[in-house]
Amino acid sequence: MKLTVIEYPDRKLKEKSIRVEKFDKELHELLDAMYPVMIESNGIGLAAIQVGYAKEVLILNIPEEGDEQSVENLIEIINPIITQKSGTTVYQEGCLSVPQFYEDITRYENISLNYQDRDGNTKTLEADGLLSIAIQHEMDHLNGILFIDKLSYSRRKKFEKEYKRMQKEKKTSRK
Repeated sequence: MKLTVIEYPDRKLKEKSIRVEKFDKELHELLDAMYPVMIESNGIGLAAIQVGYAKEVLILNIPEEGDEQSVENLIEIINPIITQKSGTTVYQEGCLSVPQFYEDITRYENISLNYQDRDGNTKTLEADGLLSIAIQHEMDHLNGILFIDKLSYSRRKKFEKEYKRMQKEKKTSRK
């Protein structure tokens, strides 16, 4: 299964993902194919919708010291539900679907999450710091929300202008 990251402004990114009912070979193949895409793209998280699958599936791999991303730290999250949230934090986020753009976004500092693993087993995860931020970012994707949707009106207008300029430069440099 060959996957590629869908980039803004593709309308697919606005699609709401559906709950996973079958924990089968097809799901396992999707999860297995998502990991190398995320790593090769220098990402720490990836939602299935970002590679064209509108399923409540996301993966995360928070780097250790020295930016090392070991496969042992991979977290596969299916059908996530945040059960508790507290505190707020601001973090400069980026997104594989909105390349080369970063913006300060306010998120919950601590969350509790119920989800299922690739075999359908129910799990609970307590997250804070970057893991909490990454989970919330990827869960937004499942609801068709990009981090740029959280920007103020004026900042969003500035983003649109900058992004169009960057896309134009990218096309020019390919010629």
